[in-house]
Amino acid sequence: MGSVGGTKPHAVCIPCPAQGHINAMLKLANLLHFKGFHVTFVHTEFNYKRVANAAAAGSSVIGSIDGFRYEAIPDGLPITSDLNSNQDLRSLCTSIRNGSLYGPFRDLLERLNEPSSGVPPVTCIVSDSLMSFTAGVAKEFEIPDVFFCSTSAYGFMGFYHYKELVQRGIVPLKSEDDLVNGYLDITVIDWMPGMPNMRLRDLPSFIRTTDPDEVIFNFALNEAQASHRATAIIVNSFDDLEGPVLDEMSSTFGAVYPIGPLNLLCSQAFGTVPESARSSLWKEDSACLDWLEGRQANSVIYVNFGSLATMTGQQLTEFAWGLANSGHYFLWIIRPDVLVVDESAALPREFLAETSGRGFLVSWCPQEDVLGHPSIGGFLTHCGWNSTMEAISSGVPMICWPFFADQQPNCRFLCVEWGMGMEVDVDVKREKMEEMVRELLAGEKGTEMRRKASQWKERAIRATEPGGKSFIKFEEVRQGCSFRRERLLLGETLIFPKSRL
Repeated sequence: MGSVGGTKPHAVCIPCPAQGHINAMLKLANLLHFKGFHVTFVHTEFNYKRVANAAAAGSSVIGSIDGFRYEAIPDGLPITSDLNSNQDLRSLCTSIRNGSLYGPFRDLLERLNEPSSGVPPVTCIVSDSLMSFTAGVAKEFEIPDVFFCSTSAYGFMGFYHYKELVQRGIVPLKSEDDLVNGYLDITVIDWMPGMPNMRLRDLPSFIRTTDPDEVIFNFALNEAQASHRATAIIVNSFDDLEGPVLDEMSSTFGAVYPIGPLNLLCSQAFGTVPESARSSLWKEDSACLDWLEGRQANSVIYVNFGSLATMTGQQLTEFAWGLANSGHYFLWIIRPDVLVVDESAALPREFLAETSGRGFLVSWCPQEDVLGHPSIGGFLTHCGWNSTMEAISSGVPMICWPFFADQQPNCRFLCVEWGMGMEVDVDVKREKMEEMVRELLAGEKGTEMRRKASQWKERAIRATEPGGKSFIKFEEVRQGCSFRRERLLLGETLIFPKSRL
């Protein structure tokens, strides 16, 4: 369906204000723009400044293009001038949950709908599934609110089942000892439909608390339950990968649309992932791509723990020497903010001397380009969902070191169900890390993982090609988001069966 009376449909897209969520939403927003939508992309004021700062340094695009505008609203947190640091996650969750963004977001939609705004009237909201307050705004404006799940479907349903974990008395944990005495490993969760053979340790990490009032746990629980308010739910995944749990999502929520991997869908639409669909809160350094050009195929391990993960100085040291002792080439991303929680921790000088010429360290990089480079033979990752989907899309096997949120279930399925990952022990030792790197790049298990990864890459490509399941689902989303209220008067059928228009 196209526009009514020559007016474009207008989607207002608002991600959860964190790097991974922004990246995924921006790809979706660009796809809608490609399909004829006017798009308003909403940052928090803090993140708008960060993206603009990185863009000024040549990292990403923030300037508006025809039919695609950026807006910024306050997040209710104290203003800080440090544009290289993440905001405190608990404070951000509290601010969102307390409704600090509701009023500014509502005011923005009201302004966009004014005839003098110069843009078409808003026809739908596309909001992160962790930003459920937008459903109230959508109801007031009588437009659909499509929730975008930028986590895995397994991770999302793990959050959704938090409520039952509480009702069954499993969470919160009875004692801090349960975090270290094996309780998480031996406690089997066999009652979650579509999620077989799960242990408590395989569920999203916020269950690891003894505090019934723990902020992030309760935020995730409430936001997942609030997804019943959505008109429809989009998932950055594909049927072959997460079919059983996607079926369970559909039976629970109704209109569920797996349209991933979004980076491949963008490549189908644009020929490659366009600059306008890339965003970074830090300046990216592309020099690593030149360094990769001099390396042989499948000879380099790429190391990146994402935008939020932290480690101790001891973990950093053990991990670094494992890399060094493996003898292999590596590209290691060390963020400009706090990757290591011990302020005095730093890479040993001996490590830098030992790995000179074999290692390349950089603060941030264009990850999709790196993963697509033929010299990359493996990815040591925190298992964030964007990173996971990008690795699958490039056919790159993984060493998995999950830190928090949905990274635990992502790791579990990568290693156990999908056959393209191996997990690092949280108590990392240099000997074990050395062994895993060597196995991944040169061992029999690594060869088999690479074969599995190549198979998943082909399935992902098929899903996003014309006629593929994700391609078809995205067309349905496009039509549903284009639907205008006045069409009901003409007796047309709603695309989203749960729409409250």
